[in-house]
Amino acid sequence: MDAFKDRLAQRAADTSRPALAHQCRGRDLEPQEADFATVLMEVYAEVGHDWDAVAAALAKRGFAAPKSGRTDWTADLLHEELATINASLDAAYAEHGYGA
Repeated sequence: MDAFKDRLAQRAADTSRPALAHQCRGRDLEPQEADFATVLMEVYAEVGHDWDAVAAALAKRGFAAPKSGRTDWTADLLHEELATINASLDAAYAEHGYGA
């Protein structure tokens, strides 16, 4: 339920260029990353964007971090997980370029 993503997807479909919906990705999200994105959006809606509050909400849910598999969330772990995913996406973009 991401309005921005939904709008991009709709716009891409409108222009017959579906790759535009994810033009900044050099690869598709892994299933764990996609689940993390979904849960993060839910948590942001519940507690806002304070990293300590987000980490506490993820820990309360028992959500496993997509890269480390840890469930003992802290703001530092949240930062590490996001940085690791972002670096992986950046590397894929550098290798594959436009669109996933």
